[in-house]
Formats: sequence, structure tokens, C-alpha cells
Amino acid sequence: MPEIVMPRLSDTMEDGVVAAWLKQVGDPVIRGEIVAEIETDKALMELEAYEDGVLEQILAETGTRVPIGEPIAIVGDGSAGAAATAPAGSGQRAAGAAGDDAPEAAPARERPSPAPTGAAGDTTRITPADTGRRQKSSPLARRVARELGVHLAAVTGTGPGGRITRRDVESAHDTTASGTTREPAVAGTPAPVAPDPHTGDHDEIPLTSIQKVSAARLAESKQQAPHIYLTTAIDVTDLFTFRTRLNDTLTAAGNGKVSVNDLLVKAVALTLRANPAINVSFAEDALRQHRSIHLGIAVATPAGLLVPVVHDADRKSISVIAAETRDKAERARNRKLRTDEMAGGTFTISNLGMYGIEHFSAVINPPESAILAIGAATDELRLAGDKVVSRKVLRLTMSADHRAIDGAGAAQFLAQLKSLVETPLRILT
Repeated sequence: MPEIVMPRLSDTMEDGVVAAWLKQVGDPVIRGEIVAEIETDKALMELEAYEDGVLEQILAETGTRVPIGEPIAIVGDGSAGAAATAPAGSGQRAAGAAGDDAPEAAPARERPSPAPTGAAGDTTRITPADTGRRQKSSPLARRVARELGVHLAAVTGTGPGGRITRRDVESAHDTTASGTTREPAVAGTPAPVAPDPHTGDHDEIPLTSIQKVSAARLAESKQQAPHIYLTTAIDVTDLFTFRTRLNDTLTAAGNGKVSVNDLLVKAVALTLRANPAINVSFAEDALRQHRSIHLGIAVATPAGLLVPVVHDADRKSISVIAAETRDKAERARNRKLRTDEMAGGTFTISNLGMYGIEHFSAVINPPESAILAIGAATDELRLAGDKVVSRKVLRLTMSADHRAIDGAGAAQFLAQLKSLVETPLRILT
């Protein structure tokens, strides 16, 4: 019976979360039709049906995290529909349900065999408890169990509905191979309940796939990339005036407005073009100097931090950049970005100025070698000749991987960016 399995939807994906089922049990499905939405480590992706048929069983309910390759639903000819709704414990198997996905029954009368003893290093098999209950398991888990000599009846399933997965079998085998044996359970005797060390006055909030990947990547970045930080203060008084006049012109022409961030994105792209030594990635025994300038724009979403990419930002007009960043930021918040729209970044910009944050340092987004943190513009008093004047000042902090970018190169980049932003008309040329 054809199974719908959790697919690999990105290079870094190890598992996925079923975000929503768009089809219900009993609904007909057509090959290529969208049947579910899957939350990956990067985006919310659509899952297509592999074959025509009827959705006979949903194995992973909404919100369930499932490893790649594990089945999440079964598609058939509809003859097993009654079995999908049969009450648990009826002891009857539906016609058509006796295929690869049929749950494997634990031997009802088999007595648990004692664990063999011997020299260290002997392999000890897990033996089934005399429970007589059926054990749900995936076809892949059953095959691996046969290969490793693991009895499924003694394995605790962590998949949907207690279903045993390949990882459960491998974990059980690793435990016994290391010399740890499991005492067979005695029928009718409840297992002792260990105290939960995590109980307390708090709530456990599971991490989303995006948060898990972000945590791993950023921890890796801080551990492996020696960060250096450089901050510069830029007078953006003329930039703000320029933006107001530019938006008046764009509005009169029926076009959308641009933000200060859009102008800074374009300025950064032009400065990177003039400083290719900053547009690099560290690759152990070499530096990869990227020919194209693809700017990532950090976007906060309820599911975690996403970084949509503006490809070839140095070649695009400010109006195109403004429209693209607005569109991608909105779709990022709604988890509608495609994987390719978050791939290939060579430099990232993170802006917290809208929250009133004047200065901060960001963590480099690997495999990139630098990230620019943009703070809020504030009114400050400055000397202009013999007069004290009020000017709008914005601080930028660049985090750079010292393995790939030295301090002098980073300082030169910021100096050129400062000069460009303080004469904003040059951003358009």
C-alpha cells in the first residue's frame, strides 16, 4: 500500500513537522495535488501526493514532528477506509491493511528469555515483554529491526501514536550493544515512575524547526568563527531628507515608497561591489570570493528568525529592492517563502532600529563572513563650525569573521559605506 513519507525539503532538514492536512481520511487525491503543509527548518512547504488514490489513513497528526523517510499517511483504493475508523482493540484487521504498513504483533505466548551473560563486548538482544499487545511500527523500522536482531515488542515508539521508527530501533540496538540490558517487564506489574527533574514553576515550549536550526547554526558560528566588531556613527540627516523627496516623486508617479532600510541595502550592495574582499566565505584552506552580491535581510517571525535573500542587490534599483523586501518579509512572516528565496546569501543585514535599539552586535550567519547591525537614528548635538546643531545619527556595527576579514579591510568597508550614505544622491548613480 503506497505510503506518503516525510520528504527531504532542504539540504539541512533532518525532520519535519506536519503543519496542516489539506486532505482528510476518505478524500480522493490526485498525483501532484497538495495534501499537506510541512514545516521545515527554513519554511512552510507544500507536500504533493505521489500517486492517485484515496487518503485511507493519517499516521502523523497536525503538529507531529517526523523524521525524514518515515510514513505520515497511507494512500490506497479506499477499501481500507473502514479500518482507519475502527475502534482500537477490535482485534480485526481491515482488508487491504495487511501490506507493509500492518502493525507487527508481539508474540502473545512467548515468554521473555533471560539476557545472556558473557564477556564484555557480547551483543545482548532486547527481548519482548509478555504483553500480548500489538506494536505499531513503520516498514523501515521493521526491516532495520530484523537486520539488527531487535525485538520490536520491547522498543518504545516515539513516532506518531507511539509508532516505532527507525531511530527507535537503532537507539535500542545501541543501548544493548554498549552492554546495557533491559529487564523484561513482568506482566501486570507497573513500571516505576521516575521523578521528572524538569517539574517546576515554568512551561516547556517546544522549539520550532526554524528555532532548532538557528540555535545550532548560530552556536556553531560563535564557536568556530572568531568575531571582530567595528562600529561607526553616520550622519543620516541628509539621507532622511533625500528619502522624503524621493518618496514624493515616487508617489506622484504612482509607485511605492522606499524605506531608509531600502536605501541602506542598496548602499551596502554598492559598497560590497567596491570591496570584494568582504563578500567572501571561509572554506578552511581557501577563501571563496563571491562574484555576485546576494544580501540577506533578517526578518523576525513568530516561528523564529528567517533571512530572505535579495539576489544581485547591486544590480537592482531602489524601487525594485523596496518591493522585493516588502514582499519577502510579508511572506516570511506567513511562512510562504520558497527555499530558493532564502538560499545563496553572501552578506546579511539586521535592522533593529524600528524597536528603538541604538546599537547592537549581530552573530554572523554561516557560511557568510560578515553581518551588519543597524540601529535607530537618534537626534544628537554636533559642532558645525562654531555652531551647535542637531543632526540625526545612526550607528552601524559590523561583525566579521577574523579568519576571512581583517580589521583594516572591515574598517575600510565601513568608511566607504559611511561616505556613500552621507551623500545619498550617489546611491542612485
